[in-house]
Amino acid sequence: MVEHSDQVLVALSKVPGFENLDDVISITRLGGLTNLVHRVDLTERAVIVRIPGQGTEDYIDRNVEAYNANAASKAGVSPNVIHVEPSTGIMISDAVLDIETMTPKLFKERQGSPFRAGVALGKLHNSGETFKFRFELFAMIDEYLKIVSTKDVNLPSGYQEVVSAAEPIKKLLANKALPLAPCHCDPLCENFLDDGEKMWIVDWEYSGMNDPLWDVGDLSVEAGMTADQDAEMMLAYFDRTPTAAENGRMIIYKAMCDLLWTLWGLIQHADNNPAEDFWAYSTGRFDRCKLLMFSSNFQKHLDAVRDE
Repeated sequence: MVEHSDQVLVALSKVPGFENLDDVISITRLGGLTNLVHRVDLTERAVIVRIPGQGTEDYIDRNVEAYNANAASKAGVSPNVIHVEPSTGIMISDAVLDIETMTPKLFKERQGSPFRAGVALGKLHNSGETFKFRFELFAMIDEYLKIVSTKDVNLPSGYQEVVSAAEPIKKLLANKALPLAPCHCDPLCENFLDDGEKMWIVDWEYSGMNDPLWDVGDLSVEAGMTADQDAEMMLAYFDRTPTAAENGRMIIYKAMCDLLWTLWGLIQHADNNPAEDFWAYSTGRFDRCKLLMFSSNFQKHLDAVRDE
Protein backbone atom coordinates (compact mmCIF):
# COMPACT_ATOMS: atom_id res chain seq x y z
CA MET A 1 0.00 0.00 0.00
CA VAL A 2 1.14 3.54 -0.75
CA GLU A 3 1.67 6.23 1.88
CA HIS A 4 -1.57 7.58 3.37
CA SER A 5 -3.52 4.48 2.28
CA ASP A 6 -5.09 4.14 5.71
CA GLN A 7 -6.49 7.69 5.53
CA VAL A 8 -7.85 7.05 2.06
CA LEU A 9 -9.55 3.81 3.07
CA VAL A 10 -11.09 5.36 6.18
CA ALA A 11 -12.47 8.25 4.10
CA LEU A 12 -13.86 5.89 1.47
CA SER A 13 -15.42 3.51 3.97
CA LYS A 14 -17.68 6.29 5.30
CA VAL A 15 -19.39 6.73 1.92
CA PRO A 16 -22.59 4.77 1.29
CA GLY A 17 -21.91 2.02 -1.22
CA PHE A 18 -18.20 1.78 -0.39
CA GLU A 19 -18.38 -0.01 2.95
CA ASN A 20 -16.86 -3.21 1.53
CA LEU A 21 -13.18 -2.39 1.22
CA ASP A 22 -12.50 -5.91 -0.06
CA ASP A 23 -13.38 -4.46 -3.48
CA VAL A 24 -10.25 -2.27 -3.43
CA ILE A 25 -7.66 -3.49 -5.93
CA SER A 26 -5.08 -0.70 -5.75
CA ILE A 27 -4.43 2.83 -4.44
CA THR A 28 -2.28 5.25 -6.45
CA ARG A 29 -1.01 8.62 -5.23
CA LEU A 30 -1.61 11.37 -7.76
CA GLY A 31 -0.34 14.95 -7.93
CA GLY A 32 -1.42 17.87 -5.77
CA LEU A 33 0.48 20.82 -4.32
CA THR A 34 -1.58 21.15 -1.14
CA ASN A 35 -3.85 18.10 -0.91
CA LEU A 36 -3.55 14.31 -0.74
CA VAL A 37 -5.10 12.99 -3.96
CA HIS A 38 -5.38 9.26 -4.66
CA ARG A 39 -6.98 7.10 -7.29
CA VAL A 40 -8.63 4.02 -5.85
CA ASP A 41 -9.31 1.17 -8.27
CA LEU A 42 -12.11 -1.11 -7.19
CA THR A 43 -13.51 -4.24 -8.75
CA GLU A 44 -16.12 -2.44 -10.86
CA ARG A 45 -15.11 1.23 -10.85
CA ALA A 46 -12.37 3.74 -10.07
CA VAL A 47 -12.70 6.82 -7.88
CA ILE A 48 -10.63 9.79 -6.79
CA VAL A 49 -10.29 10.47 -3.05
CA ARG A 50 -9.14 13.98 -2.14
CA ILE A 51 -8.08 14.71 1.44
CA PRO A 52 -7.31 18.42 1.98
CA GLY A 53 -3.92 19.59 3.17
CA GLN A 54 -3.24 21.15 6.53
CA GLY A 55 -3.94 24.90 6.63
CA THR A 56 -6.13 25.00 3.52
CA GLU A 57 -9.13 25.82 5.71
CA ASP A 58 -7.62 29.31 6.09
CA TYR A 59 -8.52 30.23 2.52
CA ILE A 60 -10.83 27.54 1.04
CA ASP A 61 -14.59 27.42 1.61
CA ARG A 62 -15.42 23.72 1.22
CA ASN A 63 -19.17 24.31 0.89
CA VAL A 64 -18.55 26.63 -2.05
CA GLU A 65 -16.11 24.18 -3.61
CA ALA A 66 -18.63 21.31 -3.37
CA TYR A 67 -21.40 23.39 -4.96
CA ASN A 68 -19.17 24.54 -7.82
CA ALA A 69 -17.74 21.07 -8.46
CA ASN A 70 -21.27 19.74 -8.91
CA ALA A 71 -22.14 22.65 -11.21
CA ALA A 72 -19.01 21.99 -13.30
CA SER A 73 -20.06 18.35 -13.60
CA LYS A 74 -23.49 19.47 -14.84
CA ALA A 75 -21.70 21.68 -17.37
CA GLY A 76 -20.04 18.57 -18.77
CA VAL A 77 -16.44 19.57 -18.11
CA SER A 78 -15.74 17.80 -14.80
CA PRO A 79 -16.26 14.26 -13.44
CA ASN A 80 -19.26 13.31 -11.34
CA VAL A 81 -18.97 14.15 -7.63
CA ILE A 82 -19.93 11.13 -5.53
CA HIS A 83 -19.54 12.44 -2.00
CA VAL A 84 -18.46 15.60 -0.20
CA GLU A 85 -17.81 16.11 3.49
CA PRO A 86 -17.63 19.91 3.87
CA SER A 87 -16.61 19.74 7.54
CA THR A 88 -13.37 17.94 6.62
CA GLY A 89 -13.02 18.83 2.94
CA ILE A 90 -12.90 15.20 1.86
CA MET A 91 -14.25 14.79 -1.67
CA ILE A 92 -14.78 11.61 -3.67
CA SER A 93 -15.49 11.69 -7.39
CA ASP A 94 -15.52 9.35 -10.35
CA ALA A 95 -12.15 8.80 -11.98
CA VAL A 96 -11.81 9.53 -15.71
CA LEU A 97 -10.26 6.51 -17.41
CA ASP A 98 -7.53 6.48 -20.05
CA ILE A 99 -6.39 10.05 -19.56
CA GLU A 100 -3.13 11.92 -19.19
CA THR A 101 -2.81 14.36 -16.31
CA MET A 102 -1.42 17.39 -18.09
CA THR A 103 1.89 19.09 -17.35
CA PRO A 104 3.69 21.97 -19.06
CA LYS A 105 5.74 19.35 -20.93
CA LEU A 106 2.64 17.50 -22.12
CA PHE A 107 0.99 20.72 -23.28
CA LYS A 108 3.98 21.11 -25.58
CA GLU A 109 4.08 17.47 -26.70
CA ARG A 110 0.41 16.46 -27.05
CA GLN A 111 -0.81 17.74 -30.38
CA GLY A 112 -3.97 19.79 -30.11
CA SER A 113 -3.94 20.00 -26.32
CA PRO A 114 -4.10 23.85 -26.18
CA PHE A 115 -7.05 23.65 -28.57
CA ARG A 116 -8.87 21.07 -26.43
CA ALA A 117 -8.22 23.15 -23.31
CA GLY A 118 -9.68 26.20 -25.03
CA VAL A 119 -12.78 24.21 -25.99
CA ALA A 120 -13.21 22.99 -22.39
CA LEU A 121 -12.87 26.47 -20.91
CA GLY A 122 -15.30 27.88 -23.46
CA LYS A 123 -17.81 25.14 -22.64
CA LEU A 124 -17.54 25.94 -18.92
CA HIS A 125 -17.80 29.70 -19.33
CA ASN A 126 -20.77 29.48 -21.69
CA SER A 127 -22.58 26.74 -19.77
CA GLY A 128 -25.06 29.05 -18.06
CA GLU A 129 -24.13 27.59 -14.66
CA THR A 130 -23.74 30.02 -11.78
CA PHE A 131 -20.97 29.37 -9.27
CA LYS A 132 -21.01 30.45 -5.68
CA PHE A 133 -18.29 32.94 -4.68
CA ARG A 134 -17.07 35.95 -6.60
CA PHE A 135 -13.40 35.61 -7.47
CA GLU A 136 -12.18 39.21 -7.26
CA LEU A 137 -8.51 39.54 -8.13
CA PHE A 138 -7.61 42.66 -6.18
CA ALA A 139 -9.80 41.80 -3.20
CA MET A 140 -8.00 38.45 -3.04
CA ILE A 141 -4.62 40.18 -3.17
CA ASP A 142 -5.70 42.26 -0.16
CA GLU A 143 -6.99 39.15 1.62
CA TYR A 144 -3.81 37.18 0.97
CA LEU A 145 -1.70 40.14 2.14
CA LYS A 146 -3.60 40.02 5.44
CA ILE A 147 -2.90 36.29 5.78
CA VAL A 148 0.78 36.80 4.94
CA SER A 149 0.99 39.54 7.60
CA THR A 150 0.05 36.96 10.26
CA LYS A 151 2.80 34.56 9.24
CA ASP A 152 6.57 34.45 9.61
CA VAL A 153 7.41 35.33 6.02
CA ASN A 154 8.57 38.43 4.14
CA LEU A 155 7.20 39.81 0.90
CA PRO A 156 9.62 39.82 -2.06
CA SER A 157 11.37 43.15 -2.35
CA GLY A 158 9.23 45.65 -4.25
CA TYR A 159 5.98 43.70 -4.06
CA GLN A 160 3.88 46.52 -2.61
CA GLU A 161 5.25 48.92 -5.22
CA VAL A 162 4.13 46.59 -8.03
CA VAL A 163 0.67 46.30 -6.45
CA SER A 164 0.52 50.09 -6.51
CA ALA A 165 1.67 50.11 -10.14
CA ALA A 166 -1.21 47.74 -10.93
CA GLU A 167 -3.80 50.23 -9.66
CA PRO A 168 -4.48 51.63 -13.18
CA ILE A 169 -5.01 48.04 -14.36
CA LYS A 170 -7.55 47.52 -11.59
CA LYS A 171 -9.44 50.63 -12.72
CA LEU A 172 -9.24 49.65 -16.40
CA LEU A 173 -10.65 46.17 -15.78
CA ALA A 174 -13.43 47.64 -13.64
CA ASN A 175 -14.34 50.16 -16.35
CA LYS A 176 -14.21 47.53 -19.10
CA ALA A 177 -15.72 44.63 -17.17
CA LEU A 178 -16.99 41.59 -19.05
CA PRO A 179 -20.08 39.64 -17.95
CA LEU A 180 -19.04 37.24 -15.21
CA ALA A 181 -18.82 33.53 -15.99
CA PRO A 182 -18.31 30.36 -13.94
CA CYS A 183 -14.53 30.07 -13.82
CA HIS A 184 -12.01 27.57 -12.51
CA CYS A 185 -9.68 30.37 -11.37
CA ASP A 186 -6.75 28.02 -10.64
CA PRO A 187 -5.99 26.38 -13.99
CA LEU A 188 -2.81 24.52 -13.17
CA CYS A 189 -1.84 22.12 -15.94
CA GLU A 190 -2.40 19.24 -13.54
CA ASN A 191 -6.06 20.24 -13.22
CA PHE A 192 -6.56 19.33 -16.88
CA LEU A 193 -7.05 15.70 -17.88
CA ASP A 194 -6.70 14.85 -21.56
CA ASP A 195 -8.03 11.74 -23.30
CA GLY A 196 -6.90 12.92 -26.73
CA GLU A 197 -10.37 14.00 -27.77
CA LYS A 198 -11.69 15.91 -24.77
CA MET A 199 -10.06 17.88 -21.97
CA TRP A 200 -11.59 17.41 -18.51
CA ILE A 201 -11.11 19.96 -15.71
CA VAL A 202 -10.83 19.06 -12.00
CA ASP A 203 -10.16 20.68 -8.59
CA TRP A 204 -12.62 23.52 -7.91
CA GLU A 205 -11.14 24.89 -4.67
CA TYR A 206 -10.65 28.44 -5.97
CA SER A 207 -13.54 28.51 -8.45
CA GLY A 208 -16.08 31.31 -8.66
CA MET A 209 -17.70 33.85 -10.92
CA ASN A 210 -14.97 35.79 -12.66
CA ASP A 211 -13.85 37.50 -15.84
CA PRO A 212 -13.59 34.44 -18.12
CA LEU A 213 -10.31 35.46 -19.69
CA TRP A 214 -8.61 35.02 -16.31
CA ASP A 215 -8.76 31.26 -16.84
CA VAL A 216 -7.30 31.49 -20.32
CA GLY A 217 -4.44 33.80 -19.34
CA ASP A 218 -3.61 31.85 -16.20
CA LEU A 219 -3.51 28.51 -18.04
CA SER A 220 -1.19 30.06 -20.62
CA VAL A 221 1.19 31.03 -17.79
CA GLU A 222 0.99 27.68 -16.00
CA ALA A 223 1.66 25.74 -19.22
CA GLY A 224 4.38 28.10 -20.42
CA MET A 225 2.58 28.39 -23.74
CA THR A 226 4.20 29.98 -26.75
CA ALA A 227 2.50 32.72 -28.76
CA ASP A 228 1.42 30.08 -31.28
CA GLN A 229 -0.11 27.94 -28.52
CA ASP A 230 -1.89 30.99 -27.10
CA ALA A 231 -3.35 31.64 -30.55
CA GLU A 232 -4.45 27.99 -30.85
CA MET A 233 -6.15 28.06 -27.44
CA MET A 234 -7.83 31.43 -28.07
CA LEU A 235 -9.11 30.32 -31.50
CA ALA A 236 -10.69 27.24 -29.92
CA TYR A 237 -12.06 29.23 -27.00
CA PHE A 238 -13.85 31.83 -29.14
CA ASP A 239 -14.41 29.59 -32.17
CA ARG A 240 -13.08 32.55 -34.15
CA THR A 241 -10.05 34.80 -34.31
CA PRO A 242 -10.00 36.92 -31.10
CA THR A 243 -9.94 40.70 -31.20
CA ALA A 244 -6.97 42.79 -30.07
CA ALA A 245 -8.91 43.69 -26.92
CA GLU A 246 -9.60 40.03 -26.13
CA ASN A 247 -5.94 39.15 -26.64
CA GLY A 248 -4.95 42.15 -24.56
CA ARG A 249 -7.20 41.13 -21.67
CA MET A 250 -5.72 37.62 -21.72
CA ILE A 251 -2.17 39.06 -21.61
CA ILE A 252 -3.09 41.37 -18.72
CA TYR A 253 -4.27 38.38 -16.71
CA LYS A 254 -1.02 36.56 -17.42
CA ALA A 255 0.72 39.25 -15.38
CA MET A 256 -2.00 39.59 -12.75
CA CYS A 257 -2.22 35.87 -11.98
CA ASP A 258 1.49 35.89 -11.16
CA LEU A 259 0.95 38.89 -8.89
CA LEU A 260 -1.74 37.00 -6.96
CA TRP A 261 -0.15 33.54 -6.85
CA THR A 262 3.09 35.03 -5.54
CA LEU A 263 1.20 35.57 -2.28
CA TRP A 264 -0.35 32.11 -2.34
CA GLY A 265 3.15 30.65 -2.62
CA LEU A 266 4.32 32.71 0.35
CA ILE A 267 1.48 31.26 2.44
CA GLN A 268 2.55 27.73 1.45
CA HIS A 269 6.16 28.60 2.30
CA ALA A 270 5.15 29.92 5.72
CA ASP A 271 3.04 26.81 6.36
CA ASN A 272 6.06 24.59 5.53
CA ASN A 273 4.28 22.85 2.66
CA PRO A 274 6.83 20.22 1.53
CA ALA A 275 5.46 19.84 -2.02
CA GLU A 276 8.13 22.14 -3.46
CA ASP A 277 10.35 25.15 -2.70
CA PHE A 278 7.59 27.74 -2.37
CA TRP A 279 9.95 30.64 -1.74
CA ALA A 280 11.51 29.99 -5.15
CA TYR A 281 8.00 29.52 -6.56
CA SER A 282 6.89 32.91 -5.21
CA THR A 283 9.93 34.92 -6.21
CA GLY A 284 9.92 33.29 -9.65
CA ARG A 285 6.30 34.25 -10.23
CA PHE A 286 6.90 37.78 -8.99
CA ASP A 287 9.89 38.22 -11.30
CA ARG A 288 7.85 36.96 -14.25
CA CYS A 289 5.02 39.36 -13.36
CA LYS A 290 7.39 42.33 -13.36
CA LEU A 291 9.00 41.22 -16.63
CA LEU A 292 5.64 41.27 -18.40
CA MET A 293 4.12 44.31 -16.67
CA PHE A 294 7.11 46.50 -17.45
CA SER A 295 7.77 45.16 -20.95
CA SER A 296 7.59 47.52 -23.92
CA ASN A 297 4.49 45.77 -25.37
CA PHE A 298 2.35 45.64 -22.24
CA GLN A 299 0.96 49.16 -22.68
CA LYS A 300 -0.25 48.16 -26.13
CA HIS A 301 -2.45 45.47 -24.57
CA LEU A 302 -3.80 47.92 -22.00
CA ASP A 303 -4.63 50.36 -24.79
CA ALA A 304 -6.43 47.66 -26.79
CA VAL A 305 -8.70 46.89 -23.84
CA ARG A 306 -9.24 50.59 -23.13
CA ASP A 307 -10.16 51.32 -26.75
CA GLU A 308 -12.52 48.38 -27.34
